[in-house]
Amino acid sequence: MAKRRFAQVGVGGRSWMYSTAIADTYADACELVGICDNNPGRLQLRLDWAKSKDQDVVGYSDDQFEQMIAERKPDVVVVTTKDCYHDKYIIRAMELGCDVVTEKPMTTDEKKCQAIIDTQRRTGKQCLVTFNYRYSPPRTQVKDILMSGAIGDVLSVDFHWMLDTSHGADYFRRWHGEKENSGGLMVHKSTHHFDLVNWWLSSIPEAVYASGHRKFYTPHQADRYGLTNRADRCLNCPESAKCPFFLDLAGNERLKEMYLDNEEYDGYHRDQCVFGERLNIEDSMNVVVDYASGAKMAYSLNAFMPWEGYMVMFNGTKGRLEHYMRESVYISGDGSVPGEMLAEGTTITVFPHFAAPYSVEVWEGKGGHGGGDILLLEDVLLTEKREDKYKRAADHRSGAYSILTGVAANKSMATGNRIEIDSLVQNIGIPEYAPMPSPDEPIALPESRGQRMRHSQVTQMQKDAKDKA
Repeated sequence: MAKRRFAQVGVGGRSWMYSTAIADTYADACELVGICDNNPGRLQLRLDWAKSKDQDVVGYSDDQFEQMIAERKPDVVVVTTKDCYHDKYIIRAMELGCDVVTEKPMTTDEKKCQAIIDTQRRTGKQCLVTFNYRYSPPRTQVKDILMSGAIGDVLSVDFHWMLDTSHGADYFRRWHGEKENSGGLMVHKSTHHFDLVNWWLSSIPEAVYASGHRKFYTPHQADRYGLTNRADRCLNCPESAKCPFFLDLAGNERLKEMYLDNEEYDGYHRDQCVFGERLNIEDSMNVVVDYASGAKMAYSLNAFMPWEGYMVMFNGTKGRLEHYMRESVYISGDGSVPGEMLAEGTTITVFPHFAAPYSVEVWEGKGGHGGGDILLLEDVLLTEKREDKYKRAADHRSGAYSILTGVAANKSMATGNRIEIDSLVQNIGIPEYAPMPSPDEPIALPESRGQRMRHSQVTQMQKDAKDKA
């Protein structure tokens, strides 16, 4: 069988996962034939690496993208550029006859999203969005429990995500700190979380209200720390010895090789001050979302927390599900495993109505993003697909609805208004989701008073379960 041919555009830190999977992990079924980037230094690094893996690969500058497609004839284009350029390459790749695998977020605003939706309809080409969180075993397990009907149909969700002062701060050092590049954390980061809820509920968002601000990563906060003699970047900053946010770009071999050694080509500084004047994204956000299923969600994201992870609670017609996860701390591109699940802080507990709560043994997840990266790569890169009752593969429709919650949140924060999703983009279609319990399904009650637990008993058992967790 002929190998599937891949071209990749964008060779920043996140792109390594895809290059490695194509040229190494799945080299018997895939081959990397073209690489495109706007930084010739980083491009050459990736070319040298790919050739060491016996890949017949050719490099191209960013303005030679169409030439790369014409000469190398890839089946699939992998898009791992800066977020604000995703639409450009997704659209042109589909127009030139290629399928697309794109990093999240699919794009950064509603106009670009509409253009992608229209192009996909016109060309019929496939656009997959890489939501690795769906594949993380504990998150798949939550989906499994919800599908089972253990808590009935979900009426409300409370979801709170904490980015710590290492990973969270890193968004403010990089190009992500400017909303025109990333859409802000509501789009770049929360697209993961909004997609999870869409997928967990098998539903789509209908309306969004949001409030947010930046009060931590500010010059005023830096002054409160006593960091008054700051430079625009960490390299050679007079405050580096005492700043807890200092990034030693020269001291990390991988970051130095990718960024510091290649600044001469594009002038990009990977270690910009997290308190810089250039920043225009929020670091604390609260969102209320209405879903087509009738469920409501209260969501928060804070990027300056003392620990990394999240808590999510589903409230249903038959009870409540609580899921907590702690994640490892990392800096993007530093060579460490991104978002690895910490078993000690990860729990799932079900609280049925009129019965004792119970904890479930959490499905183990190893590797990046709670164990989701490996399973995702197999699903999006290989042509042979395993049957998946959870329907974890995400296409352009899921990509659209995940970002549109964040896009609507940005508009709501700017205007103070509630934003209707269907006012932003049309003709998306409904993503293919797994079936959930019917809201009309009868709910069986205990047959007698003796079979029901007294409120005091349930309360005590709930307290005991929480203590054990």
